[in-house]
Amino acid sequence: MSDTTTSTSATRIEVDRAIAAEPAAIFDVLRSPDGHVSIDASGMLMSAEGDPATAVGDRFVVHMDRDSLRDFDLGEYDVTVVIETFERDREIAWTIDGAMQPPLGHVYGYRLEPIEGGTLVTSYYDWSNLHEAYAGIADRFPIIAEGSLRATLGILARTVAPGKHRPGA
Repeated sequence: MSDTTTSTSATRIEVDRAIAAEPAAIFDVLRSPDGHVSIDASGMLMSAEGDPATAVGDRFVVHMDRDSLRDFDLGEYDVTVVIETFERDREIAWTIDGAMQPPLGHVYGYRLEPIEGGTLVTSYYDWSNLHEAYAGIADRFPIIAEGSLRATLGILARTVAPGKHRPGA
């Protein structure tokens, strides 16, 4: 099994990685505001506040700084993570509500599948429902590169399974 598998379309990226941890341990990181910050490989998430998600519709705030991307100087700003999918220990996904109104409509998420020795974690980023108000900037997507999604999975692996070998390696 390779370190990660990638699937890319014109409006969606998916990467996966086998991680030597149970789905519940991984899900706890993914539903936590601080978890989002601690595993972020983009460098944009600076800190967060709020309670861990428990259901669709839950929200928490993430303090951002886009300087790591060096694409647009937005300074420091806040976004609100809005949970769209919540299936405990199986899948979590969210969209972003922030200064840009209407919200962009892109979705980030993770699917968790138990495998021998751990969990196959699929990270996805989907901008297929980009709000029509942003049609003029659709060519700027994806905002987060595929490499950042893969790197985030690596950080997630060392966070929940430090020192453990990747299942199938």
